[in-house]
Amino acid sequence: MKRVVGIKHEFVEFIPKERKEGVLYVSIPYATAVHNCFCGCGLKVVTPISPVGWQLTFDGETVTLFPSVGSWTFPCRSHYFIRRDTVVWGENMSQYEIERGRARDQKARDEHFGMQTVEPPKVGKKKRRFWDRVRGR
Repeated sequence: MKRVVGIKHEFVEFIPKERKEGVLYVSIPYATAVHNCFCGCGLKVVTPISPVGWQLTFDGETVTLFPSVGSWTFPCRSHYFIRRDTVVWGENMSQYEIERGRARDQKARDEHFGMQTVEPPKVGKKKRRFWDRVRGR
């Protein structure tokens, strides 16, 4: 597990093109928080703030972003929490856990926006019956 890292937050209207390392930029007008991945890879992480996305709490001094940030499509595959201007590293997640979380998030978005929810695809290998295996199916 990586070490706990203190960060800074900055409230802005527009996210700057050149982002400083260790800074979480928060745009209230655009309900978005953006930062460079805190592992140091430099890739841009965008977290939309909404009732069914990330939620931001400002206590007058620090910010907390909930839920965790999982950069599963990045080579670093970083997973961390931002709590009171501190990065706390999370555990690695299996592909099954990632897909299950994505399906849960999509269902929440669909329900929030009044869309018909489609059952998410089953993740993982389907168990084949004995005779199907014998027949080579």
